[in-house]
Amino acid sequence: MQLWSEDEHRLGLKPVMRRIYVAEDCQPLAHINWKFEWLWLYGFVRPETGETYWWIIPYVNTTLFSRVLQEFAAEFKLGPNQHIMLVVDQAGWHISKNLKVPEGLHLMFLPSHSPELQPAERLWLLVDEPIANRSFENLDQLEELLCARCRSLWKQRELIRGLTSFHWWPQTETLL
Repeated sequence: MQLWSEDEHRLGLKPVMRRIYVAEDCQPLAHINWKFEWLWLYGFVRPETGETYWWIIPYVNTTLFSRVLQEFAAEFKLGPNQHIMLVVDQAGWHISKNLKVPEGLHLMFLPSHSPELQPAERLWLLVDEPIANRSFENLDQLEELLCARCRSLWKQRELIRGLTSFHWWPQTETLL
């Protein structure tokens, strides 16, 4: 039995704004694309090891979440002898009666309005780093950069583990 966490992050053409240092007599300028176009990044993390799994999709709904769960289960060969407990929030597509949860995958729901308990929520600070204060002409440019960032983070397990493994997060031996 493994314990993973999952969350979604909406990113779009409107930039992620961060504070920057500028000299006292300078005025910082930001280019902003005001189009309301978005994509969603699904981030799965196993805090105990820092393993991650990513999906970029155009929107969220129960059907797409079912597909993502199916692909996740296939990637980790879940079934009668391999199980993962996945901690998720109570978003509508997570609790829908129409959600298809594959064999070997078990959903555990966090209390409502408790993002501070969600380890996957901490991934977004790292994901946003290369896109902060940047503007994109279209979603393809943003997606290309996000793919590169996710590949980079996938290799940085110790960084991810240090950021997401809360002191109270159960370790594998406590689940057995």
